[in-house]
Amino acid sequence: MATVTAHHGSVPVATMQRDDRDGRTGYDGRMGYDGRTGAAGNQPWAGHAGRHVTATVLIVEDEFNIGRLVRTYLERDGYGVVWVRSGEEGLVELERHAVDLIVLDVGLPGIDGFEVCRRVRASSSVPVIMLTARDEETDRVVGLELGADDYVPKPFSPRELVARVKAVLRRTQPQRPAAELLSCGSVELRRDAREASRAGVSLDLTMKEFDLLACLLEHPGLALTREQLLEHVWGLEFPGGTRTVDQHVAQLRAKLGASLTIETLRGVGYKLVRP
Repeated sequence: MATVTAHHGSVPVATMQRDDRDGRTGYDGRMGYDGRTGAAGNQPWAGHAGRHVTATVLIVEDEFNIGRLVRTYLERDGYGVVWVRSGEEGLVELERHAVDLIVLDVGLPGIDGFEVCRRVRASSSVPVIMLTARDEETDRVVGLELGADDYVPKPFSPRELVARVKAVLRRTQPQRPAAELLSCGSVELRRDAREASRAGVSLDLTMKEFDLLACLLEHPGLALTREQLLEHVWGLEFPGGTRTVDQHVAQLRAKLGASLTIETLRGVGYKLVRP
């Protein structure tokens, strides 16, 4: 498991030399390290065209390695990400994008994270998770009293941070009731009765196959990562890993036959193709 450090040192997962004069490999406030995202003019990027974006997260983190790693893990889980490196830029981007959550570093150049959080709370209820290298109780209390929803000390596991993002969003976002009847082509699924059929003929599905089919039917035409499917169907802490997703997709394909196409997206996951 990767752990992020609080300084410009080595990061176990990936490192890159910072060069503020080079928009390809550095960050000059206008372009990200690879030209896909940056501060001003940035658009949330979910990694692959057509991938289902769960929510948009604004990262306000001046440490290049930490910001890059957090962005990578969030994008891998299907989040759209806007990343900036100062509090002033963060406030600007909050106005420009429909942000669902902010990951906010306390020790920023210019106005610090506490002041950013105070200004955010003056006009918005968007959830805020604060990051800090200072693990003093007084700092945590200040952040929470200013309206932060969670507080993560550095160094931290990026996987744990993503789990905290998901937990905060579950608490703060209104949950839409799941549709009881889902259909695509000749396949129908009824949640309340736990029944699925193909052209009117009942399908003999296991519990997990049923839940996997329901997840795919909820997002026809959208790319879903193996991690998203694993969490949705098996839960975040399932020990079997994404290999079990591949196995169950293969089983589901065999039972669906030619009635539905579940397309494999190399390096990403799966997509239910609309007929």
